[in-house]
Amino acid sequence: QMKRVMINLLDNAIEAIGAEGKVSIDLDYDKVLQMARIQVADNGRGISPENKMRLFEPYFSTKKQGTGLGLAIVNSIITDHNGFIRVQDNKPKGVKFIIELPVRI
Repeated sequence: QMKRVMINLLDNAIEAIGAEGKVSIDLDYDKVLQMARIQVADNGRGISPENKMRLFEPYFSTKKQGTGLGLAIVNSIITDHNGFIRVQDNKPKGVKFIIELPVRI
């Protein structure tokens, strides 16, 4: 399931940057909170504030060919793993998705 999450986020990021741009993946672990953090960021066209509010709703899409299920499925998978996902602007340009998942060691 986590593979599906990453494929979806990376596919979206690659589409957002077009022919030129950058996609980055950062991983971090917070020992105190026992949380793994995965961040997928791009310097693409970004997402409007209105659309950010609806990104994880089923059947919401800004793409002509999109079904609007990709990010809803991502959100569902992360929630099923007791995690959280949020979206933020990637200053100065683009967007970043931040996933936080509990880790028991």
